[in-house]
Amino acid sequence: MANLLATKPIDEILAEAEEREGVTLKRALGPINLITLGIGAIIGTGIFVLTGQAAATNAGPAIVISFILAGIACTFAGLCYTEFASLIPIAGSAYTYGYATLGEIFAWIIGWDLVLEYLFGAATVASGWSGYFVSLLRDFGVQIPPQWTATPGTEMVFYAGRWSPLATIRPALEAAGLNPNTLPHVTAHFNLVAFLAIAVVTLVLVIGVRESANINSAMVAIKLGVVFVFIGLATVYVIQHPAVAARHWHPFLPPNAGHFGEFGWSGVARGAAVIFFAYIGFDAVSTSAQEAKNPQKDMPIGIIGSLIICTILYIVVAGLLTAIVPYRTLNVADPVAVGVDAIGVHWGSVLVDAGVVAGLASVMLVMLFGQSRVLYSMSRDRLLPEWVSAIHPRFRTPWITSILVGILAAIFSSVLTIKDLSELVNIGTLLAFVIVCLGVWVLRVRRPDLERPFKTPGVPVVPILGAAISLGMMASLPLTTWIRLLLWLVIGLGVYFSYGRHHSRVQKVLRAAEAAVQAKR
Repeated sequence: MANLLATKPIDEILAEAEEREGVTLKRALGPINLITLGIGAIIGTGIFVLTGQAAATNAGPAIVISFILAGIACTFAGLCYTEFASLIPIAGSAYTYGYATLGEIFAWIIGWDLVLEYLFGAATVASGWSGYFVSLLRDFGVQIPPQWTATPGTEMVFYAGRWSPLATIRPALEAAGLNPNTLPHVTAHFNLVAFLAIAVVTLVLVIGVRESANINSAMVAIKLGVVFVFIGLATVYVIQHPAVAARHWHPFLPPNAGHFGEFGWSGVARGAAVIFFAYIGFDAVSTSAQEAKNPQKDMPIGIIGSLIICTILYIVVAGLLTAIVPYRTLNVADPVAVGVDAIGVHWGSVLVDAGVVAGLASVMLVMLFGQSRVLYSMSRDRLLPEWVSAIHPRFRTPWITSILVGILAAIFSSVLTIKDLSELVNIGTLLAFVIVCLGVWVLRVRRPDLERPFKTPGVPVVPILGAAISLGMMASLPLTTWIRLLLWLVIGLGVYFSYGRHHSRVQKVLRAAEAAVQAKR
């Protein structure tokens, strides 16, 4: 058991960060790249898709409170991530931090957990991207066959000029007094749109980190422009129609429907756990530490800067969206576009669809970017086969893992629903946050002598609060999500005990030391 808790020496990790021999990751990212990398991952499906779904099924207009709760949790975790990212500037994110503080078995668990976060995160975003892309094409008179725009078995109905999943459009049909059986309907076979989106993003990632970062920065600029356009249009509408906003916000906190998580304060808690996906992204910045030009200085700027900017925008967008549209009608694939349609500005709807298509593409890029870097670090420690960390001689990217992860994400995005995908991502991310927060506290106790370019304030209070709030949000997620997490971790432990433990560099050093001691005896 002692060997399972063996830690990787900090000095060895720092030496790897400065390694220049052979084909290594390229240090090409500055502070602006890191901030846009964070914004690129944070502002995405969470704000453009899950906000509407969580408001419609969990919290109502009080989704604003859910965003505040999730933002507070992320602030505590973000401060802990920032200390680690500046102290240990190497690819691997929470996996590397866990290895340095809590031991190999915890490092493996968190590394495997990050596979869940980034792989399924990219798949979730692709699923949301599909809805907006189909909506954008429809604005230009192009209609993709609905059989290829949703997951297998999804019943699609044609209403109000668009094909929509029956499960999400049912409340609107009931409000209109329509029987779904009287409308044209088909059954979806495969979400081909989401599949192809992941394929294109994977190609961009293989080409190179600088190219990926520059493309991401351009898409982030477009995405922020769309968010500000929506805020501007919605603010003017609310000012001109205060009675409409007041009606839609009453009651601000809908009474509980009789089940945990369906409105009321439990709905706010469940909503915070659901839209927590909206904040995933700042931790992806930490996976790029080994490719930052000046990680000790730039990583804190990238993580904290992107988190602050996005939290403010989220709260404003959530409040305006539920003010201009009845929250029960927001359980659709493109709620922000629905909000702009309600304002009556057609060009605004087209602009939002186009911007969200570009914006969500940047989220997929960052998620898949982070995933390949975590696997790269695990392979360098020999917990995974050497070919996983193979670097392309020309592009200097982990090209094999980028392609494999892209294939898996493409498949998952085309066959699993966005709700199932997002809940899996959320519980995985929250578990990572718990381990990182506790890791900061542990390392402060074990190695107070280390030079920390950024120090988390209020230790141990901030790490404890970060871990406690994350555990609380995990507890509010459905039991089925917990079961899926446990099954995923069981599979991961099987891989570790059958391969990783026997090939681990740290374990080999320990075995050699033990053999030397035995030989002396």
